[in-house]
Amino acid sequence: QVQLVESGGGLVQAGGSLRLSCAASGRAFREIAMGWFRQAPGQEREFVAVLTWSGTNTYYTDSVKGRFTISRDSAKNTVYLQMNSLKPEDTAVYYCAGSPMGSISSPRPQDYAYWGQGTQVTVSA
Repeated sequence: QVQLVESGGGLVQAGGSLRLSCAASGRAFREIAMGWFRQAPGQEREFVAVLTWSGTNTYYTDSVKGRFTISRDSAKNTVYLQMNSLKPEDTAVYYCAGSPMGSISSPRPQDYAYWGQGTQVTVSA
């Protein structure tokens, strides 16, 4: 079992940066792929980025490529999402998630068994 807790959200102006963190507990952390999703009001949960358990494979949704970077520190059991050049359309609740399919870079929420509680990111124009 893996428990996930996000932090680092907040209010930022367009063009600014934020770094989200996701702290994980549980022995299985090093075997799972870690992803970030987001959900804006009235919209479905959207895939943002994923990193396989080895840290060698990443996959991003097109709208964040070149602006967001996902990384993990296995020694700290933590996954990060560095978000640069933020836009108002990035405003959402951001969730980290863990998939037991550790070597697969899946964008599908149903492939993720573990979820954090979410952290709000608001980007003002």
